[in-house]
Amino acid sequence: MIKSGVKTAVKKSVAAVAADPASAQAQFSAAVSAIDKAAAKGVIHKNTASRKKSRLAAIIQKAAK
Repeated sequence: MIKSGVKTAVKKSVAAVAADPASAQAQFSAAVSAIDKAAAKGVIHKNTASRKKSRLAAIIQKAAK
Protein backbone atom coordinates (compact mmCIF):
# COMPACT_ATOMS: atom_id res chain seq x y z
CA MET A 1 0.00 0.00 0.00
CA ILE A 2 2.83 2.41 0.77
CA LYS A 3 4.66 1.84 -2.49
CA SER A 4 1.52 2.25 -4.58
CA GLY A 5 0.74 5.42 -2.65
CA VAL A 6 4.10 6.84 -3.68
CA LYS A 7 3.46 5.99 -7.32
CA THR A 8 0.00 7.58 -7.17
CA ALA A 9 1.32 10.75 -5.53
CA VAL A 10 4.06 11.14 -8.14
CA LYS A 11 1.58 10.62 -10.98
CA LYS A 12 -0.79 13.20 -9.47
CA SER A 13 2.06 15.69 -9.19
CA VAL A 14 3.07 15.26 -12.81
CA ALA A 15 -0.56 15.58 -13.89
CA ALA A 16 -0.94 18.75 -11.82
CA VAL A 17 2.10 20.26 -13.55
CA ALA A 18 0.54 19.54 -16.92
CA ALA A 19 -2.85 20.93 -15.90
CA ASP A 20 -1.91 23.95 -13.79
CA PRO A 21 1.77 24.59 -12.92
CA ALA A 22 0.83 27.20 -10.31
CA SER A 23 -1.07 24.74 -8.13
CA ALA A 24 1.42 21.91 -8.60
CA GLN A 25 3.30 22.90 -5.43
CA ALA A 26 0.63 21.40 -3.18
CA GLN A 27 0.74 18.10 -5.04
CA PHE A 28 4.54 18.20 -4.91
CA SER A 29 4.58 18.53 -1.14
CA ALA A 30 2.14 15.63 -0.79
CA ALA A 31 4.32 13.48 -3.04
CA VAL A 32 7.47 14.36 -1.09
CA SER A 33 5.70 13.44 2.14
CA ALA A 34 4.65 10.06 0.72
CA ILE A 35 8.17 9.40 -0.56
CA ASP A 36 9.72 10.30 2.79
CA LYS A 37 7.32 8.04 4.67
CA ALA A 38 8.12 5.14 2.36
CA ALA A 39 11.85 5.68 2.84
CA ALA A 40 11.47 5.92 6.61
CA LYS A 41 9.61 2.61 6.71
CA GLY A 42 12.22 0.94 4.50
CA VAL A 43 9.85 0.31 1.60
CA ILE A 44 12.18 2.16 -0.76
CA HIS A 45 15.87 2.93 -0.33
CA LYS A 46 16.80 6.42 0.86
CA ASN A 47 18.76 7.10 -2.33
CA THR A 48 15.76 6.08 -4.43
CA ALA A 49 13.60 8.46 -2.42
CA SER A 50 16.08 11.26 -2.97
CA ARG A 51 16.23 10.55 -6.70
CA LYS A 52 12.43 10.56 -7.02
CA LYS A 53 12.15 13.87 -5.16
CA SER A 54 14.90 15.44 -7.23
CA ARG A 55 13.40 14.39 -10.55
CA LEU A 56 9.95 15.58 -9.49
CA ALA A 57 11.33 18.92 -8.36
CA ALA A 58 13.10 19.31 -11.70
CA ILE A 59 9.85 18.70 -13.58
CA ILE A 60 8.06 21.33 -11.50
CA GLN A 61 10.88 23.87 -11.86
CA LYS A 62 10.92 23.38 -15.63
CA ALA A 63 7.16 23.92 -15.85
CA ALA A 64 7.34 27.06 -13.70
CA LYS A 65 9.58 28.81 -16.22
